[in-house]
Amino acid sequence: MNPQTETKAISRQKSAELADEAEQLRIEINAAEAGALAPLSPVTQEPSQFQEILDSVTGILGDLPLYVTSFVSEYQRPIVTVGLFLSALVTVRVILAMVDAVNDIPLLAPFFEFVGIGYSAWFVYRYLLRASNRRELVQDISTLKDQVVGHHSS
Repeated sequence: MNPQTETKAISRQKSAELADEAEQLRIEINAAEAGALAPLSPVTQEPSQFQEILDSVTGILGDLPLYVTSFVSEYQRPIVTVGLFLSALVTVRVILAMVDAVNDIPLLAPFFEFVGIGYSAWFVYRYLLRASNRRELVQDISTLKDQVVGHHSS
């Protein structure tokens, strides 16, 4: 026998075997009867470790709003304090960044220094040179302090 004939014979034999196996595996479905499907068999396997972890995680996530609500109600004052502290810190950082950006503008930083030196010179001349003006400054400061603290001297 030549090799090509042998290959064809083996191929026919394999085809016949596969056809026999397919015939044995054939399942007939009768669609004429309604509800003729086999009921599902109950799961008899024990839940796997993954399933147990998944169940515990979904349980925790399901109760998460309750946990968060109780935590916030119990620690409301410290949370507000930390929030105010963080917002003050962010505000200071933003202000410093803005001042740094303004200082990078040419001629603006020296102009602000000049204005500051001029205001300081005016303040010294207006309030600090004479004793009567110093008394007036002390009186203005004490009046302002009383208004802030809440003592009105009317």
